[in-house]
Amino acid sequence: MSQIKEGTLLWEPNESWKQQSNIYDYMNWLKVHKNKELEDYHSLWEWSVNDIESFWESQWEYFDIQSDHPYKTILTSHQMPGAKWFPGATINYTEHIFRNRQMDKPAVIYKSESRSTAEVTWKQLYENTAALQQTLKDLGVQKGDRVVAYVANIYESIVAFLATASLGAVWSSASPDFGTQSVIDRFRQIEPKVMITVDGYCYSGKSFDRTEVVEKIQSALPTLKATIAIPYLHENPDFSNLKNVILWNDAIHSNEQRALIYEYVEFNDPLWVLFSSGTTGKPKPIVQSQGGILLEHLKALTFHVDLGEDDRFFWFTTTGWMMWNFLVGGLLTGSTIILYDGNPAYPDKKMLWKFAEETKMTVFGTSASYLTACMKDEIKPSDEFDLSHLKNISSTGSPLPPEGFNWCYENVKQDLWIASVSGGTDVCTAFILGAPILPVYAGELQCRGLGAKIESFQDNGEPKIEEIGELVLTEPFPSMPIYFWNDESGGRLHESYFDVFPGIWCHGDYLKITDRHTCVIYGRSDATINRGGIRIGTSEIYRAVDQVKEVSDSLIVDIPTDDGESFTPLFLVMKEGHTLTEEIKQAIKKQIRTQCSPRHVPTGFYEVSYLPKTLNGKKLEIPVKKILMGKPVDKVVNKGSLGNEKALDFFIEFAKKLNKIAK
Repeated sequence: MSQIKEGTLLWEPNESWKQQSNIYDYMNWLKVHKNKELEDYHSLWEWSVNDIESFWESQWEYFDIQSDHPYKTILTSHQMPGAKWFPGATINYTEHIFRNRQMDKPAVIYKSESRSTAEVTWKQLYENTAALQQTLKDLGVQKGDRVVAYVANIYESIVAFLATASLGAVWSSASPDFGTQSVIDRFRQIEPKVMITVDGYCYSGKSFDRTEVVEKIQSALPTLKATIAIPYLHENPDFSNLKNVILWNDAIHSNEQRALIYEYVEFNDPLWVLFSSGTTGKPKPIVQSQGGILLEHLKALTFHVDLGEDDRFFWFTTTGWMMWNFLVGGLLTGSTIILYDGNPAYPDKKMLWKFAEETKMTVFGTSASYLTACMKDEIKPSDEFDLSHLKNISSTGSPLPPEGFNWCYENVKQDLWIASVSGGTDVCTAFILGAPILPVYAGELQCRGLGAKIESFQDNGEPKIEEIGELVLTEPFPSMPIYFWNDESGGRLHESYFDVFPGIWCHGDYLKITDRHTCVIYGRSDATINRGGIRIGTSEIYRAVDQVKEVSDSLIVDIPTDDGESFTPLFLVMKEGHTLTEEIKQAIKKQIRTQCSPRHVPTGFYEVSYLPKTLNGKKLEIPVKKILMGKPVDKVVNKGSLGNEKALDFFIEFAKKLNKIAK
């Protein structure tokens, strides 16, 4: 794996590329309609965050937001939490999905391990949504009611969400690989009226029947009036043990309605409930508004992902991750969205690149871990697949190291715009993103998003450039949570984001803003490695370890000790055919000394079979740290949120040994 210096210039858009971008069109629109001439992206960003009312009003106008009632003001105050956007306006999210669409064009392309690739037109999506809307109405679903979905990333899940939102009802979804209790912990909090479910799913070529799990979930939700069941794993599954069950085909064919009726709701009424990963106790029920999500996703997907009607937009995700909601938002731009359900590395890691060729994908969204896995396996997609349609690779979930950027240019495509992005479930978007008019530098995120006043705060609350600090938002942002469900006092919301710097959103990531306005994310601030008073992000350690070819994956934590020092174990998953030898330990030490600092060399090296990760692939650094500090496992980890529960066994035993030594 060839190393590359962070900040190396890798790609610049040519003039033609810039002029064809949506952001260029918007800047011209501002010049014509607002008499506002802005020279470059940074001047546009500065205006967008220093005059946020004017900026977000321009979004309303540029995207021609449809409202049944006019708004009274743009923003009630700049106070956080508590600021309200566009009060008085009444809108409907689903209406903006279907307006002015060419009905014969594909809206959704989908594939899974059990389904071959297929296309659905806008006309079919509209008709199915209208039919399901009528079924939901017949079941008594009204504005504000909750509809939950235990569904795979399949076409039916898109229909179900759009029908729910069209009624002003509130959506929430979980992936069928979630554990039973994990789903109950989520759904029971919001008291749903209707559940939509699949009978099972396929992953890595294996079938997982979930009908018994669905029965347990249903029995734990006393507010349910009905369950709509989608045959997915089997053609004729046995749903006989479910109460008040309606089969999917009956739900979309049992009535004559073929015209959607849109229920207008307040701009700040809820669209959906997203749940935090739930790795440390009950998942937080994060509620975002119809209007806030509508405006933010239109902005982010149009300007920062550069989507238009000719694009084919893919992101590898499940329905349990906010990136599914972001992917669905691609429909707002008129793009075709692409769904895949299954293991992205089955039968091998080339599968998604083959899928990109097959679907003529223009935007390939994935996780940084997938790209680095392809890099470590020395895959060369450009040698095997026609990726001529591909214009952008976007990645999130964790920082993409500089070598990951370079691998894309050397092995995927030379003329390629790469955007590593960062945000979170809390805002259901990225607020550090890409921009098609900016250059790409290795290991750096291109820009802070329009309308997002992101700064890097030192411990004293002072913003700094070229210094690593806490990622904060110092002005309100439309897709911030309007509240947490059942958090009447707002205490849990305040504790989650506003405790560190009063009145300022503290996101929990370590960030550096460079003097050329790019950004570097260093991982979670509460997982930082602090040795001898020098703090370093875990992403820097992982980047160094990645240079050792025998290592498949790693996890590091920093545990304070009674003598004022700390114990810093590094846990390693080795590649097949390799074990952790003294030579490999020395190679890792050398990389960390050279790339990070001698102080950050681990105090111990431990080989493990698996790393504990969420179902979305995020490493459980903080829960592992708490387990090793002697905290009870059930207090710090919700096992149902894990991709592999057995991965915790090693750490539980390791903690017992540590505690014996400490005593």
